[in-house]
Formats: sequence, structure tokens, C-alpha cells
Amino acid sequence: MALDIGGKTIATDEEGYLENLNDWTPEVATAMALAEETPVALNDEHWEIINFLREYYEEYQIAPAVRVLTKAVGKRLGADKGNSKYLYSLFPYGPGKQACKYAGLPKPTGCV
Repeated sequence: MALDIGGKTIATDEEGYLENLNDWTPEVATAMALAEETPVALNDEHWEIINFLREYYEEYQIAPAVRVLTKAVGKRLGADKGNSKYLYSLFPYGPGKQACKYAGLPKPTGCV
């Protein structure tokens, strides 16, 4: 599978995750979100979580599972954002899976 962004082909695996993490750009994230079965227009709340995930990955070299993500978001961004209800409202296909995909990260461990 692949995404075509501005004339450049970006390789993805069968689930839509980037094959090369260095191919990520905000435009790639936007294209991934719009390519969903139910297209998503990324807003500031989405970007806050996507950028948080990219920083988390840079620091720990791992994409967090949902429970870890929820706890870490709560610590950094506050309890109103560090809960499953909020994260699922932004990423209904699963905050771990969907948000990590948009952030250009590997699929989190433990996600099916």
C-alpha cells in the first residue's frame, strides 16, 4: 500500500502504518486521516495528541499502548484530556492505533 502526497509515493504496510518513519510530515498525517473509511479533518486537539506522541516516541523509542498513553497525556495535558473518553472522541478507531498511525509511529505493542 502507499499514499501519494504531492507527487511523492509514501510506502505503508497493509494496515496503513508508515514503512519508513522518516517519511512522516504533517501532510502525511492529514492524508492518512482523510483516507480513512470515515475521513477525519485533523484539528488542534488532534495535533496536540499527535505531537505529544511524536515527542513521547522520540524520548522512549516506543509507541505507548492506550493505558500508558492515557496516563502520560493526563500527566502532561491534564485530567480532562488524559482519559479514554476524550481520546476516543478524537480517535474513534482506537487512540493508540489511530493516533500512532497519524503520528507516523509503529503500531503500539499490544494493539490488535
